[in-house]
Amino acid sequence: MQLIYSNHFRKPLRLPNHDYCQAGPYFVTICTKGNSYSLGAVHGEAIVLSRAGQLAREAWYTLPERFPQLVLDEFIIMPNHIHALIAFVGAGLAPPCVGNQENGPAKRCSLPSVIGAFKSLSTIKINRLQGARGQPFWQRSYYEHIIRDGDDMKNAQRYILENPMKWSLDSEHPESPKR
Repeated sequence: MQLIYSNHFRKPLRLPNHDYCQAGPYFVTICTKGNSYSLGAVHGEAIVLSRAGQLAREAWYTLPERFPQLVLDEFIIMPNHIHALIAFVGAGLAPPCVGNQENGPAKRCSLPSVIGAFKSLSTIKINRLQGARGQPFWQRSYYEHIIRDGDDMKNAQRYILENPMKWSLDSEHPESPKR
């Protein structure tokens, strides 16, 4: 399936027959709109978050409150993107996204709904900070990879943890010769 926008073809990014609600881990990357370096800066091997980066981090860590079957794993905020490992749990143990009376009805637990909630929550907070209203902060879509086994998981975890150390070599680095 291809979607047509004016005279351009947009290829779908998701696997057509994959159920993005099923239990299992996912690696995701979400980039800022226009790849703006507004989330922080890398100094040496450490990331120093801007206020926008801090607000994005706060929004990220509230996601399990909205999605009870969501488990957060490794997570890093880079100057113009985030990398994260998340998982949906509960297969066979409980129906997906069981709500409780205190928090109201549960949100649909799917990868697109989790990423959409994160983008919405963080954008609202960041726009308030910047005195902007209704401005997009994140790129329209995101990259995802379905983690298939333990080695795949370890590689994704290592990639996330080592990302700040490799920032100066990244093609997205503002001083990269590849830009």
